[in-house]
Parts: sequence; C-alpha cells; structure tokens
Amino acid sequence: MATRDPYEVLGVPRDASADEIKSAYRRLARRYHPDVNPDDPQAEEKFKEIGGAYSVLSDPNRRAKFDRFGSTDEQPTDPFFGGGGAGGFTDLFEMFFGNMGQQGPSRAQGRNGEDVRVDIGLTLKEVITGAHKEVAVNRTALCNACNGHGTEGGKPPESCTTCKGSGMVSRIQNTFIGSVRTSTPCPTCRGEGTIIKDPCKVCKGMGTVMETARVNVTIPPGIETGQTIHMPGQGGEGVGMGRSGDLYVVLSVSDENRFERQGTTLYTWAPLTFAQASLGDTISIEGVDQDYDLEIPHGTQPGEQLVVKNGGLPPLHGGKRGDLIIQAAIQVPKKVSEAQEKLLREFAELGGEPMPKGNSKGILGNLFGKKK
Repeated sequence: MATRDPYEVLGVPRDASADEIKSAYRRLARRYHPDVNPDDPQAEEKFKEIGGAYSVLSDPNRRAKFDRFGSTDEQPTDPFFGGGGAGGFTDLFEMFFGNMGQQGPSRAQGRNGEDVRVDIGLTLKEVITGAHKEVAVNRTALCNACNGHGTEGGKPPESCTTCKGSGMVSRIQNTFIGSVRTSTPCPTCRGEGTIIKDPCKVCKGMGTVMETARVNVTIPPGIETGQTIHMPGQGGEGVGMGRSGDLYVVLSVSDENRFERQGTTLYTWAPLTFAQASLGDTISIEGVDQDYDLEIPHGTQPGEQLVVKNGGLPPLHGGKRGDLIIQAAIQVPKKVSEAQEKLLREFAELGGEPMPKGNSKGILGNLFGKKK
C-alpha cells in the first residue's frame, strides 16, 4: 500500500533539521495519541502514520534514500515495535516518561563516526566503460597518542562519580499512571559516563584526529550526474563500540561541447555543405569512444536527424547502449566567386526557383550581389 510523503505527514520542509523533525513528531504524537483521543477511531491510524514518517526522517540513511529515490529499502510493519530506525516507541516513551532506566551514551558504549561526502567528476567515455577512482577523503581516525581514550598517555578515563559510569541520573516523576522513575543525562559528565581530567594534547580529549585517507571507488557504467555511491564504514572512525561512519560519493558527468545527453541517448550535429546534403555523401563522425562512418542520403534537409544505433551510453544496470543521433547542419558560404554565383543562378533557373536579388548587407549580397 502506498504511503504518504513523510515530510508532508510531519508538516516539515525537506531541508528541516533533525531538531525540527523531532519537535514536529512530538507535537503531533501528543495530539493524536490514542489515550488522548479515546473517542476518535482515526487517531490510532494517524498516530501510526506519524510514527512511520518519523522513523524514516529521523534515520539519516533512510532519509537520504527517500530523498534520492522517493522510498526506502525497507518499510517497518509496525512503526513502534517492528523496527523503524531511530524513532518509534523509544522516542514516544521518552516523550511521556523520560529515559526510564536507560543507559546514556557513555564512552564505554562508544561514539559513532561521522558520515563523509566526496565529489567525483567523470567523462562520457568513463560512463561507457565504468571507472576506478582513488579519492582523498578527509575523515576522523583514532588518535594514536591516546588510542582513542582521549586522555594523556592513553590511560582509560575515570568513571564519573555522580552517575557511577552509567551516563544517566535517575529521578522520580509523577505521571498520569503514577510515580515513574526516569533517567536523564548526567549533568557532570554530560552523558559520557566518564571524566577526562588530563586530556590528550594531540586530540584535545576527543579520541580522534583528522586524516586524509586514499579510498578506491568503483564506478559502474551508465552513471548519471547526481547519483551517489554509498560506501559503508568508509567515513569517520567510531570511538569505542561506536560504528564507523559511511562515505557518500556524489558523481557528476562533464558535458562535452559536442554532445547533449538525454538518458542513454546522445545528440550531436554534423556540418554539411549544400552539395553533400543535395547529392549525398559518406562522412566520419567522432563518437564518444570510436569514429563512425555515416551515410548522408541525397536530399538531406537542414535539421534532419540521422541515427547511429548503439552509439550512445549504456543504462546503469546493464543492457544495450542507447543511440547517437546526428542532426544535419547545412553550412551556407559567406562568400562566393563569380563562377560560383553564375552556377548558383543557373541552378535556381533550372529548378524554377525565384531569381535572387542582390543584397549588399547580408548573405544574399555575398551570393548574388551582382545583377545581370
């Protein structure tokens, strides 16, 4: 069954920040929660739709997939108990009751590495053959001076005495279902669970430093501008148990002046003389990866299209190449000799065409400037 646009469901723009998305979700979830609307049978469906939309937009990977393709690889069967990324039941429960009994994002659990983007330019020939590129990626790596601990000398950081290393502190909160013990990030260690009294001088206590790594990227044939290659784990390195970030390679194809691309079809033009267009000829056309002998039929008209089968580009997922389409461009000489002028007048007369009059300011003046 088709699902609505998650941006439309939450009422946020496509460039909304993570905080704006979470704020919209919480506001709508409170409004349509079934417990708040016991007499509205549609509230539960609306509530689930809101949760499903948030499960897409709260997960950076799923949101990126939706922005590129209009859908995600997977759709959760239940937005609260059946998966669905970073949103769902956990955020809803936190909205009403806080992080009840949950552990915070302590350093022992780790910190995820950041995602990284690089841009690669390709030629049309590389679109046909595919390519292997080595790119420079600026990303975080574990600090060798402290082995990722963030402390001078690499000693493990001290456990926070306030939260006993959990990263969270508990409190009792009165709710509509009674007294509930809730947990919030520890104010002393800010949820880290550890305290660094002597930060590493190299990484300033972060546990990571910036590096420029060389990464090999395999680009398949048929790629188009704006398409992205996703390389999991090739982004910034995670700390502790945190996962490494991903690398997103965004591709662009350079526009060669002699070609215009529409999908797998390429368009170009061939300059022809009046004689070639009238009498026919065989000319050589330079394609992307080879030259083609092109038969010019006699009587070819200006703008007429001639087709070279399989002279275009391949589709992304394999298959035969598109066509190369050549448009005839008849070239008119700017100057002619007296002998050429005489022949052109005879040609016009034999064809019953109107006899041109002289025009010293234009092309006709060059062609037929002298009157007999």
